[in-house]
Amino acid sequence: MASLFRASLDFPVFDPSSVESSSRFSGKPSGAIKIGSSPLNLGRLSNARLRILGCVEEKHTSTRKASKEPFRLTREFTESERRKLGNDEQDLDPFEELKSRFKSFKSQNYEENLVHYQNLAKQQSPKFMVIACADSRVCPSNILGFQPGEAFTVRNIANLVPPFQHGASETSAALEFAVNTLEVANILVVGHSRCGGIQALMSMKNDPGSRSFIKDWVSIGKTARLSTKAAAGNLSFEMQCRHCEKESINGSLLNLLTYPWIEKRVSEATLSLHGGYYDFINCTFEKWTLVYRERLEGGSKYAIKNRSLWS
Repeated sequence: MASLFRASLDFPVFDPSSVESSSRFSGKPSGAIKIGSSPLNLGRLSNARLRILGCVEEKHTSTRKASKEPFRLTREFTESERRKLGNDEQDLDPFEELKSRFKSFKSQNYEENLVHYQNLAKQQSPKFMVIACADSRVCPSNILGFQPGEAFTVRNIANLVPPFQHGASETSAALEFAVNTLEVANILVVGHSRCGGIQALMSMKNDPGSRSFIKDWVSIGKTARLSTKAAAGNLSFEMQCRHCEKESINGSLLNLLTYPWIEKRVSEATLSLHGGYYDFINCTFEKWTLVYRERLEGGSKYAIKNRSLWS
């Protein structure tokens, strides 16, 4: 684990000052000048200019008239438009199911625990900061039973924590708020089986010409990939991914310590860092805690304790 640290276009310009002011907009020919070898009638030019100006003014007027009608994104369908949709289209609306679930939540949960939710409306004091994967199969509140107000949660591809030097990201911003403002006591990084982000990391090609947001993001876990290749390179790709899923969690735990205000609180024992691995194939959950302090046995600063398997 010690290796885990890581053109403009030019046109001839006509100068009206070279022509007497009385002939500028008279509409009468006042002689011709030559541009190149072609005679240019100034009267026609003036009339043309007036016509162009009038056209521009017309367009501006029509634009102003059109802008009086506000653009409404939330315009409701008319009755005839609703009939055109047909009953089948309405039956397939996925938000009807969400509407039913929300009403059930309100009547069976919110209203029965009204005081609790009113207190949450005033402030939050979560004990946990959870960093989980964006995978739709891995909802930490569903898996671990977190109730509203218990866990400040951020989810991203492959539940990765970038190092402090990586700069601003939604994950680092969430960490700053959770630790410095909410003063959470625990940070839990939750990985999982068959993680698509880890598969992308393990199958990533060294092609500097290709650009991908996913590739750029999962590259945060490149140290875990190297460790996996060294320890499990002789195993199948599936087993390598499984190894890296857990190795990247430890990499994220070490990356957490690169944030000065996290390292300070861990050293003061006011903040604990934990790893978790959810296997949704067998429905098991592994949990462990990172120990960090100077001069641990063996000369390392890091160790794992309280490893357990929930099944």
